[in-house]
Amino acid sequence: SWLQPYEVRTFKQYWYPIKEIGGVKAANRKIALNLEIKDKKRLKIGLNSTCLYRQAQLIIREGEKILSQQQVDISPPQPFLKEISLASEINEESLRVQLFSSSGKELITYCPPPKEKVSLPEPVKPPRPPAEIKTVEELYLTGLRLEQFHHPSLEPYPYYEEGLRRDPYDSRLNTALGLLLLKRGLYSEAETRLRRALERLTANYTSPRNGEPYYYLGVALRAQGRYEEAIQAFYRATWNQAWAAASYLSLAEIRCLQGDWRSALELLNRSLALNRLSTRTLVLKAVVLRRVGRLRAAEEIIQAVLKTDPLDFWARNELFLLEKDRVGEKKALQNWTAVEARMGNIGQNYLELAVDYGRCGLWPEAMDCLWRLINSGQKKVTTYPLLYYYLGYFLEKTGEKKRAAYYFEQARQLSPYYCFPFRLETIDVLRTALEHQPNDPRAHYYLGNLLFHLQPEEALKEWEIAAQLDESFFIVHRNLGLGYAWVKNDIAKAISSLEKALFYEKSQPRLFYELDLVYEAGGVSPQKRLNLLQAYHNIVAQRDDSLSREILLLVQLGDYDQAIKLLESHHFHVWEGGGRIHDLFVDAYLLRGQKYFSRGDFEPALRDFQRALDYPENLEVGRPYHDRRAFQIYYFIGQAYEALGKNRLAQEFYQKAVQEKQSGSEIGYYQGLALKRLGRMAEANKMFDDLIASGRGLLEKAVGLDFFAKFGEKQSETKRRAQAHYLLGLGYLGKGKRNEAKAEFEKALQLNPNHFKAKHQLLIHYQED
Repeated sequence: SWLQPYEVRTFKQYWYPIKEIGGVKAANRKIALNLEIKDKKRLKIGLNSTCLYRQAQLIIREGEKILSQQQVDISPPQPFLKEISLASEINEESLRVQLFSSSGKELITYCPPPKEKVSLPEPVKPPRPPAEIKTVEELYLTGLRLEQFHHPSLEPYPYYEEGLRRDPYDSRLNTALGLLLLKRGLYSEAETRLRRALERLTANYTSPRNGEPYYYLGVALRAQGRYEEAIQAFYRATWNQAWAAASYLSLAEIRCLQGDWRSALELLNRSLALNRLSTRTLVLKAVVLRRVGRLRAAEEIIQAVLKTDPLDFWARNELFLLEKDRVGEKKALQNWTAVEARMGNIGQNYLELAVDYGRCGLWPEAMDCLWRLINSGQKKVTTYPLLYYYLGYFLEKTGEKKRAAYYFEQARQLSPYYCFPFRLETIDVLRTALEHQPNDPRAHYYLGNLLFHLQPEEALKEWEIAAQLDESFFIVHRNLGLGYAWVKNDIAKAISSLEKALFYEKSQPRLFYELDLVYEAGGVSPQKRLNLLQAYHNIVAQRDDSLSREILLLVQLGDYDQAIKLLESHHFHVWEGGGRIHDLFVDAYLLRGQKYFSRGDFEPALRDFQRALDYPENLEVGRPYHDRRAFQIYYFIGQAYEALGKNRLAQEFYQKAVQEKQSGSEIGYYQGLALKRLGRMAEANKMFDDLIASGRGLLEKAVGLDFFAKFGEKQSETKRRAQAHYLLGLGYLGKGKRNEAKAEFEKALQLNPNHFKAKHQLLIHYQED
């Protein structure tokens, strides 16, 4: 769902450490219960609890008849499990399971619901291309959904832009696009869109029903320092209750910037009248009360906030400032030690505090937060460059330009490692620093990092300046390499930059991984790539992703023994969404097994095929519920048994290979071959026809995007088309159309010279050519 500015929602979740009981049929805060019925004559009961219950009463009834009644002791580390055998079949819908405490209080009750035939809901459908969507409203809603559910390859912009091509003044589309531009720090462009949204909404002196465009126009104007215009926009937004609380808070922040405490307090009270749960508004009210000397009233608000949210660091800092006024700085600092522990001496927590104060023009408080951290003596955080850039910025705002310049210079000299700005507010901070020191390569570098996903073209410009100012700073060359590849699609420049990064720094295994990716995209020969990785193997092996590239190349080039040696000896650590290292494991064993098979060594071939079924612990990949590649492996095992004259076992594995049809995929090709061996030719041909249809379908797609790709996945169009030709080749090969198959495999290799599976098919089926 959507969370509006400064909106507060609360909810509770209870996470059970489910232990030994299997699934869960019913649960509450006290008990989780599972009931399974086996063969209509056996009941399996499982109970977990969140606290200790002694002599609880478990009663199981069928209608009015008691099937079982017993006392049980249950606790979090001690689940209850029981299986009951019955003399006759039971009616599941008449069952009733109840658990009572020793005092007779009901803890949980479960009755299996009647089984009804319920039609499945419609599955999610990929969005159509913008030009194919009929209405402007549907374009707007499609873009909105893409915003709400991140997609690795699809952006909402084309849908909004297509809608605006048809209707340039559509208020919904202009507002949505304006908000996206705001999030990217493109305030002037956002202003243009939001003003256009308002042109239609306010036509003929109409007052808009929706205050959203006015609110975000105020945000855009404020970010540009145009406070009086922002005030007008925010006031107009207050006429819509949905946006009034946020608008009054924004107006109060501007009045604080202007030092108008009385007006700020009045505006904060208006905001709180509409949104009493906003701790941000409450803390700012306490700040204003402190500033005007009403310390007791300020402390009452802060104490109330801390009861609601003990980890509100802004409130904690305000309490410290109030104590400092009351008992003196020395004693207040003693109490601050406990707050420091909660904040973890993490620079970002202090920067967040400073930004909160800075938004309201409270420069002394903002600087006090950062100086307090710097004076703490914690070297890990006191050498964080952004602390000093922000101090320079705040001093610039107070007119202390010489002191500002000192802190900007301090920031420039500090180590850039682990410094990664992400706040939009930091854009202005770094640009202010560059006004003082245009030749600061670090400020240009940090600004590039911050802008890359927001304004990629600007980010590249900043990195290019940083590289000119400090040629030996390898990370800038690395970033430029990735930027040239992703933004410009200039693989030659990407390779040049990454090679330069590696020239200056050879101890970073990640660089080898990234350089190999762009080498692959640039068509650099696999042998040259492998030579580089093997020359620095000890460094490459320090990261799983880098080592996986070396293994991939070993498999591609047919050095299966070395690939398997690395796969078996290295402990991999799989991240969420990962698991492809196991595909390399399967490929290495299947390809080596086929090599043995081709020269008549059927026993070692069988051992390799059988090993491909395993999920070794060192790979950290668990066996999936639907192990799709197992069907491919079963085919090869069957083939090996057949070659060894063990026809019964061969037929058994061919049958296993076709248990779950995987039509239209590479696995489907091997299932088709297994069906051939089973004599089921019509089914086999259907599998091959499906492969051809799947390959053609991929080629016909204008964009070729996988709507159901996992988070973070993004594949090039060239690679997708190469895979399409590979599938076509498999389909034709299965149907015995060797010439057509060969042509498709060759097309796959032309598009992607690293498509080793297409190369493998050509080697094993067309060696005589």
